[in-house]
Amino acid sequence: MEWVKHFCCLAAGVPLVLGTLLAVSDAPWQSHWKQISPARILENIKVLASDEYEGRAPASKGEQLATGYIEEQFKKAGLKPGNPDGTYFQSVPMVGIKADPQAQLVFTDDAAGKHETLKFADDFVAWTKRVEPAVSVEADMVFVGYGVVAPEYHWDDFKGMNLKGKILVVLINDPPVPDPKDPSKLDEKSFKGKAMTYYGRWTYKFEEAAAKGALGCLIVHQTGPAGYPWGVVRSSNSGEQFSLVTADHGASRCAVEGWITYEKAKALFALAGKDFDTLKKFAANRDFHPVDLKVRASLGLQNTIRTISSKNVVGKVVGSDPNLRDEYVIYTAHWDHLGIGPEVNGDKIYHGAVDNASGVAGMVELANAFGHMQPPPRRSILFLSVTAEEKGLLGSQYYSEHPLYPLSKTLAEINIDGMNVLGRTKDIEVIGLGQSTLDDVVNSVAAEQGRVVKPDAEPEKGFYFRSDHFNFAKQGVPALDPNSGVQFNGKPAGWGLQMRDKYTNEDYHKPSDKIKPYWDLSGAVEDLSLLGEVGCRVANATTYPAWKAGSEFKAKRK
Repeated sequence: MEWVKHFCCLAAGVPLVLGTLLAVSDAPWQSHWKQISPARILENIKVLASDEYEGRAPASKGEQLATGYIEEQFKKAGLKPGNPDGTYFQSVPMVGIKADPQAQLVFTDDAAGKHETLKFADDFVAWTKRVEPAVSVEADMVFVGYGVVAPEYHWDDFKGMNLKGKILVVLINDPPVPDPKDPSKLDEKSFKGKAMTYYGRWTYKFEEAAAKGALGCLIVHQTGPAGYPWGVVRSSNSGEQFSLVTADHGASRCAVEGWITYEKAKALFALAGKDFDTLKKFAANRDFHPVDLKVRASLGLQNTIRTISSKNVVGKVVGSDPNLRDEYVIYTAHWDHLGIGPEVNGDKIYHGAVDNASGVAGMVELANAFGHMQPPPRRSILFLSVTAEEKGLLGSQYYSEHPLYPLSKTLAEINIDGMNVLGRTKDIEVIGLGQSTLDDVVNSVAAEQGRVVKPDAEPEKGFYFRSDHFNFAKQGVPALDPNSGVQFNGKPAGWGLQMRDKYTNEDYHKPSDKIKPYWDLSGAVEDLSLLGEVGCRVANATTYPAWKAGSEFKAKRK
């Protein structure tokens, strides 16, 4: 395409910043990114993931330190204040609700005189997004399969059943519909086969339950379909939960949202005289209909409530073309993590070194490169470090709904959520590959690095819906979500995925997400060079990126 051919970085006179310099290819534009320093990336991660920053939870000491540090780095990079009010901050009003962890969830079969009591955090997590000091529910439970209404796939798990006032039990991920020609495989025409659609995401389950008038919704956790172990659910949801401030104070949400473990789900179904695995298999069929479990659930939540104002940090490089500088390419990276939480191996600080101190450190390096670029790109570059990604993508949601600059003049959004800390790769992944023409730019730049672009190696985990780019996509802005490659130079086949699994199982959303002695940031430098060049070419192009045919976001952009 024409706009792919506009090389950004042929401008002369770009100053190099002191630090470790690493050239990763001989492409002519690559010299422009030589100032990206692995030493500075590591130093920024050390600061952001330190004990002093206490896990960078919103509305904490960690937020004050992290947002102040990022502001300082933006100023050093030469960025202008990103907010038109002359500051580097966008206020994000949120309400925090923390449920008393002594809460118990009880399943009761009155007819048989039996009950099952679940312990908070160990067996279930639950919360309310209704701004109320106490929420108490007692209602009949209905199993609704995957809880999906998808007309394009001729799928309706509810079949018109009146679910008002009920507590729904729902499975995570999409219905795994077997291929009619080969039942050992998934039907690629139903829910995109192995790749998760938004119908499989937990946020969708709660949204649909509320739309049906349900009093509550409990998702059954299974590590494979969810994409993460129970420990991640527990650490992410057992503390204070945040929402954006809304006019109805959360009244449109279910009174209770939550998860239960697979083991307790099986116990629930046994209490109801049902076999969980049999009904789960039935739920992968279009003929599925809701199953009244004839079991009652009761739960009371005592809540501590506070209203806060968190911050997105915003800096910009003003475009060099007076006719185009009011158009933008946005880079995002969330600064927040989980703060202080349940103790694991003697540590209560959830450091978030990879997730996402590394992403912020990478953004800072790109900000420094763009900030010293002479001349800068024709269009402006906005660097947006958002809050509360770990609380439901709230900071990026707020920006996408209250943009500082019109989204109609935002060409693209490039998200950095976790950097490659394991070394250089022969490939780079694009989550949601095939969605937009941004893929064409990535392909071009990667080829010049001697690399190939691959689709997500784990599409069943629904990563496209799990980070900040998604809120921009929902508003119609072409959004790029890169991930590190898995074919590491000098490593055997399969090593990259093994290390990814190791991180997910051992460090993801745990206090142990710290800097490791085996880290090799040469891959981070290579990826940042690619992402910088992609944004630069888009900013200098003659046309806007576009959603490709078949993308569910194409209509919104129009």
